[in-house]
Amino acid sequence: MHDWMAQQAQQDLLRFITCGSVDDGKSTLIGRLLWESQQVFDDQLTALQADSKRHGTQGQDIDFALLVDGLAAEREQGITIDVAYRFFATPRRKFIVADTPGHEQYTRNMVTGASTADVAVLLIDARQGVLTQTRRHAYLVSLVGIKQVILAVNKMDLVGYQQEVFNAIVADFRSVAQPLGFTSITPIPLSALKGDNITERSRHTLWYQGPTLMGCLETLPITKPAQKKAVFPVQWVNRPNASFRGFSGTLAAGQLTVGDLIRVTASGQTAILSRIVTADGDLRIAHAGDAVTLVLDREVDASRGDVMALAELPLEMTDQFEATLVWLHDEPGHMGRAYELKLANQWASASLTSLKYRVNVNTEAHESCKQLTLNDIAVANLALSKPLVFAPYDDNRTLGGFIMVDKFTHATVAAGMIRHNLRRAQNVHRQALNINRADRERLNGHKGKVIWFTGLSGSGKSTLANALEKELHAQGKRTYILDGDNIRQGLNKDLGFTDADRVENIRRVAEVAKLMMDAGLIVMTAFISPFRAEREMARELIGVEHFIEVYVDTPLEVCERRDPKGLYKKARSGQLPNMTGINSPYEPPENASFVIRPEQKNPPHALIMAMLDGCIPD
Repeated sequence: MHDWMAQQAQQDLLRFITCGSVDDGKSTLIGRLLWESQQVFDDQLTALQADSKRHGTQGQDIDFALLVDGLAAEREQGITIDVAYRFFATPRRKFIVADTPGHEQYTRNMVTGASTADVAVLLIDARQGVLTQTRRHAYLVSLVGIKQVILAVNKMDLVGYQQEVFNAIVADFRSVAQPLGFTSITPIPLSALKGDNITERSRHTLWYQGPTLMGCLETLPITKPAQKKAVFPVQWVNRPNASFRGFSGTLAAGQLTVGDLIRVTASGQTAILSRIVTADGDLRIAHAGDAVTLVLDREVDASRGDVMALAELPLEMTDQFEATLVWLHDEPGHMGRAYELKLANQWASASLTSLKYRVNVNTEAHESCKQLTLNDIAVANLALSKPLVFAPYDDNRTLGGFIMVDKFTHATVAAGMIRHNLRRAQNVHRQALNINRADRERLNGHKGKVIWFTGLSGSGKSTLANALEKELHAQGKRTYILDGDNIRQGLNKDLGFTDADRVENIRRVAEVAKLMMDAGLIVMTAFISPFRAEREMARELIGVEHFIEVYVDTPLEVCERRDPKGLYKKARSGQLPNMTGINSPYEPPENASFVIRPEQKNPPHALIMAMLDGCIPD
């Protein structure tokens, strides 16, 4: 037993992913690998035999897919939904395999499984050949940096083990894969159900001279890019008592040695690495993949999200970069909309500043687009609210791979791979000015503010803003109104009324309002601003303490009766396809500073003045 454990500890570990179209037999293949490598215990075998009779798809025979499909919904539908990870080992190597869904709507799960894999086993149903989903998965596999592919042509038993069928599929796939940059493609004819060419050569494919699937997995080289730069994202600050302070995390790349000079990338602080602590005792050298706690010889200001490196091999930072995105959510992605971005353990607010093109996975063509929809793969520029430590994805997966998260639902909406830093991120610097906002506010005699009126068309936003400005002006306050119609005649005359254009409209207005507030003015904006995400973006950009949201809560039927511009009438007749409240959504504020309703007896502008008493101090 001791010898076996020692042997296991010395073996290398291969991570691989199985992917392909629906019902290609991925789960059956993994189940067969577990069975053939004798990784199924007696109690699991008993349960598997019972489950095969209850949920199986093979009659009275064992359904190997049930070893992997763990969710009730998977067993009932006979499909894979979630990513299933399984460990198994042979005398030659250890393995972790990720079984990923074939359905297009579960592309996010496939990207998750591929992100840590060394090799992809891409299954093709011999009866179906290369399908659209095969092309998509091949492209995604190459996108996340996997360079070695095993082309598993499955269900050869259903096509009579014909060599011609196999050769035609291999030729078709090689044509598809030619521009994807794979370093090796190993085609294998097999039947996961029957066990052909899984661990032993099949007597049905005497024409095939290549390796078995298990033999190929055992002998494929594990190639890791050589990385001199050490990358240590801080997971948490370890302080069990007053006498110990360390920084815990996993070394993502390179190596660290006791005595090295360590740099906290964001702050530039340096210190000597005095100890490398693990659960099994101190190390002298930490290698990539080691989970360790670093103890430094002096106090530095670092916390979760900071990234440490060798002082002599510093890492780069950026707040603008080009990336490839895989859109993973039903809600479309728009330019200008603010999301949360997680890169290593770092977080920042991020927005798409341009969508360069969308990739057609069938033809590899680059297509123009104005928004991202579910499963789109696109190249885009992103801007961050603050600089983050980064590296191109091809150089370092940890510092090059990121996710984007919706600020309200906290759903993961996209996965991304950084292609390169944008030069303007290094060439454009904020200019220090001698006169700042406090100086201008002192001259004006009051604070700068942004009062953001939102509501349906015809709700009375502009009327209220005008009335408020008159009263503020009478008090000697310096003011300005940014009105939706007026802005669209100049600054935003290039924008229409699609969801993407509305997002960009509000982004520009928020930037202008911030500049005018910086001039010390009280700025009033009167825009429908239908989307909660864009109003939140404006609040964050301008600053919560300077932003006052006023929701003019006039019911749709009242706005339609007023219809001062005749827009509702046009929308009802089908002439306006993007009218908010009719055929385009309006998302009411959940926590507006003030809510104004038409039934209130006091004049609304007077009510606002009373509410704002103290919000705009002299």
